[in-house]
Order: sequence, then C-alpha cells, then structure tokens
Amino acid sequence: MDVSDLQALVRDVPNFPQDGIDFKDITPLLADEAAFSRMIDLIVGHYGRGSIDLVVGIEARGFILASPVAYHLGVGFVPVRKVGKLPWHVES
Repeated sequence: MDVSDLQALVRDVPNFPQDGIDFKDITPLLADEAAFSRMIDLIVGHYGRGSIDLVVGIEARGFILASPVAYHLGVGFVPVRKVGKLPWHVES
C-alpha cells in the first residue's frame, strides 16, 4: 500500500462547511486498519527513532495521527489547542 492508495481513501465533501470549500474527510482512511497502520508507519519511517523529542498534534485530526506516531517513536505527545480550550497553564 503506497501513498496514492492512502490518498484514495480521503473523501472530498464539497461545499462544507460553506460554499466553495471542499472538506477533506479522513474517516474512511482511519477506519481501514491496514491503511491507518501504513500511514503511521510511513510517518514514523520518514523521521525515524532518535531524531524526535516530542510530537505535536494540532487539535482534532492532529490528535488522532500524532498520538500513535509519538507512541511508535517512543516520545511524548503535546496537544495544541485553540486559545481558551484548556483549563490549566498553557504556552502560547
């Protein structure tokens, strides 16, 4: 399974959330066990162990993808959220 196979699982939703914008729906890719695993393996393989200290994921999709990447790299995960979304001390 190569990158084009993974890209084929990303569905376009036209005019969402407003006219003129095509939403990229990755849920079919996430639901496919082989595709999801391959995507994570490709990301991890690209960077390799030992070259990363932390993996940062931008909210929503970033949380879904960055967490397993961090796990496989053996490093921590840092969630990035919009201002006002976290109840504790934050960096900005």
